[in-house]
Amino acid sequence: MHSDTIAALSSGALPSGVAVIRVSGPDAADTMQRLCGSVPPERRASLRTLKGAEGAVIDRAIVLFFPGPGTVTGEDLAEFHLHGGRAVVSACLEAITAAVGTRLAEAGEFTRRAFENGRIDLTEAEGLADLIAAETEGQHTAAILQASGTLRALYEGWAQRLTEARARLEASFDFSDEGDVGEDVADHVQLDVASIVAEIRAHLQKADRGEILRSGFKVAIVGAPNAGKSSLLNALADREVAIVTEVPGTTRDVIEATLDLGGIPVRLSDTAGIRETADRVEAIGVERAREVMARADLVLALVDPHHGHGPLARFSELLSHVKHPMMVAAEASHEDLAEGTAKGRRRILTVRTKADRPAPTGLSARFSNEWSDFRFDFSISARTGEGLDALTAKIAELAVAAAGLDGEKNAGEAAIPLRNRQRELVMETLHILEEFVGNATLAPEIGAETLRRAADTLGRLTGKVGVEDLLDVIFSQFCIGK
Repeated sequence: MHSDTIAALSSGALPSGVAVIRVSGPDAADTMQRLCGSVPPERRASLRTLKGAEGAVIDRAIVLFFPGPGTVTGEDLAEFHLHGGRAVVSACLEAITAAVGTRLAEAGEFTRRAFENGRIDLTEAEGLADLIAAETEGQHTAAILQASGTLRALYEGWAQRLTEARARLEASFDFSDEGDVGEDVADHVQLDVASIVAEIRAHLQKADRGEILRSGFKVAIVGAPNAGKSSLLNALADREVAIVTEVPGTTRDVIEATLDLGGIPVRLSDTAGIRETADRVEAIGVERAREVMARADLVLALVDPHHGHGPLARFSELLSHVKHPMMVAAEASHEDLAEGTAKGRRRILTVRTKADRPAPTGLSARFSNEWSDFRFDFSISARTGEGLDALTAKIAELAVAAAGLDGEKNAGEAAIPLRNRQRELVMETLHILEEFVGNATLAPEIGAETLRRAADTLGRLTGKVGVEDLLDVIFSQFCIGK
């Protein structure tokens, strides 16, 4: 338990209809006494007049007092529900922190105290941070499940089973002469651990889905200069995100916009037109465009037939910058390009732009000859809206499928590792257990130590083992007052 008391505004930005100030620590009751004249009955809302040190009235407010340890922080907790004016809140906080030993809270300090006092584990704390940051329904659903302890229950269950397996191994060499310790203990332990390994592998298959839910489904809009990339971004975002001109090379940097499609955050990136250029700044933009393609979950490859950008090989050369995990050769067929759902491949959709404009004289024939055997996935017009609804629906379909929601109503009927820290520690646990399962002749003493290492790694997931160096990083991500 902490010796100091912390206070902060725990509600939203001011001014507001109501502002909630929360006080946690050993002097929470004393704070209530000083401002209200008495401490109201526990866990009952009371209307009180709040006064400062000189007896000046601060506000008439609803106040509540919660005795520890049965509170969100595990400490005595006082709440003041005030009118949400800046002057009111400022006066109240000044009166609260006037006492020695009471100070303003730092970012995430209430949640950190909840963790340190055993009210929540580290995965639940991370779930709360993700819940606060959630922008879409999919993110909200996954975060609420993690914050409610879904991951904790899973990881602690594995750790408990490993502890039991380790105990049986240790019994086999500590009490080998006892009749109730069977000779086949090691075989049973191997089977039990192999079962956990299979569960962890299945769990890790959801890791990419968790990354998409948390960070977003990444869509790169690429093409030659003036192919209509910025116009498409503006049309999909329904606002002027990017500058659109007739001058080739207008877009020099990556411009992003985020949409909520099917409950998934879809992050659209408008990129510089890909071409050979002597302009140093534009060349940097082209290189960044290629990097965005390499990281994207979906590539929208745009072609404007009115500019006649050279033969089909030139278009395939553009797509060949998506080097991994999908290589596109110059002679690639439409089926090769569109097939993105196969294992290990990134999806590419080919989009013909400016469908509302007739091809200029002299270019239409050339375009027809070069592209007669190529069938685009979509034909659109950012100006009239033609084809945009179909393209948006396809992007949403792919995003939902990538996040694993196509067969489920909500994100979290199974626990999903949302953070890199969680994923890396689960993978480390898997590698340790694979070492155990892959060596049937392992001495019982070595096997027991291997299982202990695996259980300790799971303990680092929930915060039970060696996470002190991570706490400042994790809780600094919270807002003040949470």
